[in-house]
Amino acid sequence: MREHDSFGPSTMRRGRRKFDDDDSDFVRRGRLEPRLTEDPDLPGTGDRWSTWDGALHGPAPRPDWVRTEHGAVDTELGMLKTGKEADVHLVRRAVPATGEVSMLAAKRYRDGDHRLFHRDAGYLEGRRVRRSREMRAMTNRTAFGKELIAGQWAAAEFGALSRLWQVGQEGGTISVPYPVQLLGTELMLEFIGDWETGEAAPRLAQVRPDRDGLEDLWAQMVDALSVLARAQLAHGDLSPYNTLVHHGRLVLIDLPQVVDVIANPQGGEFLARDVRNVGAWFTSRGLRVDVDEVIERLSYEAGLR
Repeated sequence: MREHDSFGPSTMRRGRRKFDDDDSDFVRRGRLEPRLTEDPDLPGTGDRWSTWDGALHGPAPRPDWVRTEHGAVDTELGMLKTGKEADVHLVRRAVPATGEVSMLAAKRYRDGDHRLFHRDAGYLEGRRVRRSREMRAMTNRTAFGKELIAGQWAAAEFGALSRLWQVGQEGGTISVPYPVQLLGTELMLEFIGDWETGEAAPRLAQVRPDRDGLEDLWAQMVDALSVLARAQLAHGDLSPYNTLVHHGRLVLIDLPQVVDVIANPQGGEFLARDVRNVGAWFTSRGLRVDVDEVIERLSYEAGLR
């Protein structure tokens, strides 16, 4: 199922001052005089204090734009997209005292009552938890088990992005958003798009490159898949709809279902499916690609041959 874009800056609450519900308190000395109260736990602007301090942080070296200041404030700007397992929101994290800003994509995994679990079984093979009680709960899809699975999806994506981002920094030919932080089932990522307008970078499925551009994007795709294979990973759900193109650069996103191709008995199938999914899109745009050759090469690099 395709994820749906629904981004649009929304009008969010800005002030934190409110009227008390007791109307009698509004009447003072024969005139209306509202009593204003403040919530001391909320910042004077924005929607909440930054959650940086209580979260698991992304890998070093940390980009300069990541805001780590204690006085940083998060402001919700609207929905970027809805998906099968999570919704993604645009958040501005700013330091009022200095005006320094970072734009984040906040990916919030749904709880057990609102998530779709029909795809979980195959992806979760090869992932294990230490406690047998937790493993049974996940296997039986109890409410507790579903919460554990949601946490596994978020942690798996955070771990995969951290690992792949570091590979990219070390010269690997792969681009992913920087994983800023993980707190529970909320994953904060680098927003890929225009920070001024809040417009997200287009998905691969939305771009219409010329012949040279198409060849370049396919070369980037094969290089990225090769990096994954050498790390013995497969994206697991790769398609033109979870790949962004930002200033000509291919960026892989949505990796909660990342697959260890060695530990998962279906690892080779996931790897091959990723290649066929994206290869079909390039073929439909008129580019001749040898999908079988790419699958054979990646399988060898992953240690499956």
